[in-house]
Amino acid sequence: MENPSVSSHFIKNIVIDDLQSGKVNHVVTRFPPEPNGYLHIGHAKSICLNFELADDFKGRTNLRFDDTNPLKEDTEYVEAIKEDVRWLGFEWDGLFFASDYFEEMYERAVLLIRKGKAYIDDQSAEEIRLTRGSLTQPGQNSPHRDRSVEENLDLFARMRSGEFKDGDKILRAKIDMSSPNINLRDPALYRISHTTHHNTGDAWCIYPMYAFAHPLEDAIEGVTHSICTLEFEDQRPFYDWVIAECEMEHQPKQYEFARLNITNTVMSKRFLKQLVDEKIVDGWDDPRMPTISGLRRKGYTPEAIRSFVREAGVAKSNSTVDERMLEHFIREDLKLKSPRTMAVLRPLKVIITNYPEGQVEMLEAENNSENPEMGNREIPFSREIYIEQDDFMETPPNKYFRLFPGNEVRLKNAYFIKCHDFVKDEQGNVTEIHCTYDIETKSGSGFTGRKVKGTIHWVEASQALPAEFRLYEPLILDEEKGDSDSFMEHINPNSLEVLQGFVESNMSSAQPQDKFQFFRHGYFNVDTKRSEPGKPVFNRIVSLKSSFVV
Repeated sequence: MENPSVSSHFIKNIVIDDLQSGKVNHVVTRFPPEPNGYLHIGHAKSICLNFELADDFKGRTNLRFDDTNPLKEDTEYVEAIKEDVRWLGFEWDGLFFASDYFEEMYERAVLLIRKGKAYIDDQSAEEIRLTRGSLTQPGQNSPHRDRSVEENLDLFARMRSGEFKDGDKILRAKIDMSSPNINLRDPALYRISHTTHHNTGDAWCIYPMYAFAHPLEDAIEGVTHSICTLEFEDQRPFYDWVIAECEMEHQPKQYEFARLNITNTVMSKRFLKQLVDEKIVDGWDDPRMPTISGLRRKGYTPEAIRSFVREAGVAKSNSTVDERMLEHFIREDLKLKSPRTMAVLRPLKVIITNYPEGQVEMLEAENNSENPEMGNREIPFSREIYIEQDDFMETPPNKYFRLFPGNEVRLKNAYFIKCHDFVKDEQGNVTEIHCTYDIETKSGSGFTGRKVKGTIHWVEASQALPAEFRLYEPLILDEEKGDSDSFMEHINPNSLEVLQGFVESNMSSAQPQDKFQFFRHGYFNVDTKRSEPGKPVFNRIVSLKSSFVV
């Protein structure tokens, strides 16, 4: 019955109890996104929870789009969501839309009217809000609450036929305006919206509210465990009311878990859309975004994301996860998979004055010291190379072991070089380093004559491949302000740094989504949009080290 390799949690224990007690004899879950934006990593937690829970018990998971608000929905989002779910490694058993059930939902609403459990209200949205009451004050009955069943049926049919304008009338449940649970104070069931729907076109001009449609969809599909986040806990009584009063044959149960919150991260779809609309980022898949498409473009792997959300766990109380925990899992996933190579992000030319002019030799370098099965590669070496600007200092501080006048360092996979001169421009910037090399110190030769304390990376100049490097920092500076209304006040103006440098010549065949570890710089991914053949653009996924411990 249970996959013992998958850790337990309170929802999984509920499922086990339900199966053992005979309350259910199979498991059906669903992932029900609204197609009004792109999925983010919080949705990844829900995706993994629903699909893996069903898989553990040989059940089924549906992908269902809650497309009840055509004003905000688009087929672009539908296709993006399907791509994200598949990329994460899951395949749904059934693909459904709320709009598949619009006729049945309408009939269930008619049933509620016939039972005296729903009525047409002529009040405006603002009037309804003002008469809803508060946590300490009961609401006020609508002056239209006691309309007859016949009048309500007539008005509802005329709403459907398009006789009324948007906002003229609304169908409300008749429950209890004095209920301590505000969600039971005659919530809206249907509103008028003369809007073309991405699936049904202009067939409808009235649409069910999400809170009414969702339980009906679960019941129609035979969902056994309807899993949602904690903000829906107060809506559970209405969820149960809809299923009972609409006389649904199947009666699913709703269970809530804590949503995923991450430091320095915006997790509200509304706020993410604001970042896109105001061009703070260059789209939903900007690598600074916590969207699944943004993480994919940055270079995250589905394995790393699945490991992260599993480690984050399924709990009943809200908490915030350190973003470094996500970074830990991508490092763990890539360390044995990614070739290790050299890249110079801020180039400084070095001329090895005693190396023969015009000569280019090939040196051997391992592709991954932690995974010998990845083999070796050949890299060119000549009189002129590039190193990092910060690997040279004219007047170094104590314990600076890289290159400076009179000091000797090791070039990774090559030779020892010693600085004897340098050139500056009119502004006083160092533009060129002059060094000598020791032919006896070739890497792999077994040379033991002397030791050096510094090893630096480099790229041979004549064959170096120009490349762009895009370095990312958190988009939100304040750890706790990612999902507050003031989040725009905490945008990091330095969340992106773009550099022009060089990579090894053998990187000319790198393809979008290829991943590499650049010596000392971190893990990088070939960008899917900006890269061109022979002109790679690399997104830094993550730096090499972190103090975070799982």
